[in-house]
Amino acid sequence: MGSKIYVGGLPYSATEQQLNELFAAHGTVESARVITDKFTGQSRGFGFVEMATAEEAKTAIAALNGTQLGGRTLTVNEARPQEARSSGGGRSGGGKRDRW
Repeated sequence: MGSKIYVGGLPYSATEQQLNELFAAHGTVESARVITDKFTGQSRGFGFVEMATAEEAKTAIAALNGTQLGGRTLTVNEARPQEARSSGGGRSGGGKRDRW
């Protein structure tokens, strides 16, 4: 099983191909994904890379964290599991109140 890496501080012009090439120098890249805004399609400035082994992931993190890409400093570390989101959408409290 591979190891997922979080990559923050990406230039908004960064592509998945660039991300793949950047990490390929440090091992086998299983996947590289730049996260985009679902409405505009523009990059949100971060992405995820999955390396073939945990050892390759550690090597890539050590080599790339704090480096520059497109004039921006990258934050590269082990990805954490996504936090559960609330279903949201409704208002809590705030409606009309009974008057005594």
